[in-house]
Amino acid sequence: MNFRNCALCRVMRGFAFGGMGAAIFGYGSIWLFGVEQNEAIYYALFGAIALTAWVHRKRSDDR
Repeated sequence: MNFRNCALCRVMRGFAFGGMGAAIFGYGSIWLFGVEQNEAIYYALFGAIALTAWVHRKRSDDR
């Protein structure tokens, strides 16, 4: 049985990488682009979605 790909593991991985993506893109947009905090929320949301999608992408079984 593959415990690395169970439903709870995927949900927890999504929470973790979603939070990291939001922090990196949200604070990064404030620091790099000088956007206001209200607009940084949109960057954080995009960052959370992007990093979570990147982690959960389909990979070949060549590993």
